[in-house]
Order: sequence, then C-alpha cells, then structure tokens
Amino acid sequence: MTATASSPSAHESPSAPSLDPAAPPSLFAPLQLRDLTLRNRIAVAPMCQYSATDGLATDWHLVHLGSRAVGGAGLVIAEATAVSPEGRITAGDLGLWTDEQIAPLRRITDFIHEQGAATGIQLAHAGRKASTHLPWAETHGEVPLADGGWVTVAPSPEPFAADYPQPVELGPDGLRKVVDDFRAAAARADRAGFDVVEVHAAHGYLLHEFLSPVSNHRSDAYGGTPEGRARLLLEVVGAIREVWPAGKPVFVRVSASDWVDGGLTSEDFVPLVPQLRALGVDLVDVSSGGNVATAQIPVGAGYQVPFAAQLRDAGLPTGAVGLITAPAQADHVIRTGQADLVLLARELLRDPYWPLLAARELRAAGPVPVQYGRAW
Repeated sequence: MTATASSPSAHESPSAPSLDPAAPPSLFAPLQLRDLTLRNRIAVAPMCQYSATDGLATDWHLVHLGSRAVGGAGLVIAEATAVSPEGRITAGDLGLWTDEQIAPLRRITDFIHEQGAATGIQLAHAGRKASTHLPWAETHGEVPLADGGWVTVAPSPEPFAADYPQPVELGPDGLRKVVDDFRAAAARADRAGFDVVEVHAAHGYLLHEFLSPVSNHRSDAYGGTPEGRARLLLEVVGAIREVWPAGKPVFVRVSASDWVDGGLTSEDFVPLVPQLRALGVDLVDVSSGGNVATAQIPVGAGYQVPFAAQLRDAGLPTGAVGLITAPAQADHVIRTGQADLVLLARELLRDPYWPLLAARELRAAGPVPVQYGRAW
C-alpha cells in the first residue's frame, strides 16, 4: 500500500482506469484509487461472521481478516458493520456506533497493513432485515422484543418475509438519524485505520430498500420516482465524504438486479453512476438480489460480471463479485475490462491463500510472506 498520487478534492473521483489493448492490466497489476495503491486486483468481499460482542471485534475477526492479508489479497474488506444498534442484522454484528468499537478494529487494520494489504470496511444498516437470529441458531427469522430483539425500520412498513419483523416507516427524524449515523461511523472508520469505506446499498438492507420500487412505496421526497428513491443513498454518500479523507476511496455496493418483475435492473443504475461519481465515489461493487425472499436468481459462474461491465461503461471503476473461483476466470475479468477489481467471498473462506496460488498458476509475482518463503 503506497500513496503516490496527488489527492483529488473531496468531490472528485479519478476516471475509470483506461484499457490499453496492447497491455491490458492483469489480476496482479496494481490498482490506484485516489492516494491508495492496491498491490493487486483481488479483494476480500465483506462476509458477515456474526461473532462480535456488543459490536466489538474479537480475536476471531483478527484471525479471519488477517489470514486473508497473509494470503496475498490486495484489499481486505471487513464485514457489514452496523452504523447503529438498530441497524444490526443480528446481535453478533460488528458495529461502529460508539468510540469503544474503534480500538479492536485498529488492532486488525494495523496487522493487515503489516502484511502489505489495504483495509476496507463496509458500513451498513439492515433496515427491515434487522433483529434476526444468528444464522446457525436453531430458530430462524425474527428475534422478538421480549427475547432481546429491537424495533426495525424501513422505507415502508412491510416486512421482508413472513418470519421477519414488522418494520416502522422512517419519518424525517429517523431519516436524518440514518444519515448522521453513517457520517459518524465513517469518521470512526478513519480513526480505526481503514483505507476504504464501502457503503452497503445492496442485498435488501436499508439503502437498497429505499432504492427499489419493490420495497419503497413512499410518496414523499424519498420515494415515488427513481430520483426520490435514490435520495437517501446520495445523502449518505455526501455525508460520508464530509468526514472521510479526500485521499481515501469510497466504494458503494449495489444490487444491480432484484431478479423480479417490477424490481430494480442494471439499467436503473446507469444514470445513478455519474451522480455517485460527482459525490466522490470511486468504485461500484456490483452484486445483485437480496430484497425479495422469493426471487429466482440464475446463479452460475461469474453471473454478475456483466452487471459490473455495464456500470463500468457508465463511468466508474467497478468490482465484480459472485462465483468467481478460478484464477484464469478472475484474470479474464480484469484483462477484458469487465471490472477493475475482483472480490472473492466463499472461495477465500475455503482457501485464504487463493491469491498466492493464483499468482503461481498465472506465473505472476505473488506477495509471499517471508515466513512462508520456504514453501514457495
């Protein structure tokens, strides 16, 4: 991780990296976003571990995230981290709603930096998908108030599914609080040493709920039209840029399709990309789904990559995610200009050292730790 470029202003973003047909970038080419240079194009996607206590990171998070930095990833992004207690998916979520949560995360970012990787954190509010049981619990769905659950909020008072909580529609005060909570969490993320902050606007959580006509049935300034539905996301991004250093990148994760009739499609995000860029967003992390419990998603190898390519053409660098498992496959995504960054999730759960093995397979120089040099 180096800082070699002059810093753009707080509301500028560098243009999408150009593709030279004679020498397209590879998976192991560095990627510069503002003052941050990633050592390669491999990122650890945010993956919830549901292992925090009162929002505090534990040794589990240190080992989980640190091992992926040792394994050679260029960017390690911590899981969806709640900006408020009511924004948690479960009681085991990481949080950044209080200063006490900074130090345990700083311990992790310091270790990751020592391994030569950059650090990111995904800031999130679960909206109507909050107050649920841990995924491995015997009981699924809503945690009742009597059992330690909490009141959930949403753009409209409609639950995600039958076994999820009934949310309360956010009013003016609640909307202001959401924006203020994201702003405060971003300031804490900077103090915790993160290089990248990612705004979670995907997978059926609060900001995605506002974006989608499937879940947003408001008639005020925060609904009714694509511009109204995007208002809260844009306000959140603007608030974050007020406190996030100008030299550090901001990502936004989106669900480019709801995979249902009448839901969001990738075409809906094309006009949003220039607006995000104008506010200082540097990369769009392109996923899909999560907002409709009954959606039928045509899952397959690299099935979301075309969405990343489409939004890259709209004017911002993109990250591709979703069943990218083979080194040659990941390298192809970068070399063909479909995305600028490849985010791996389950494959890196299975093998934290995938980047080092990929470097060997692709005959590239991988960042092998000196402690492991005898094995390579």
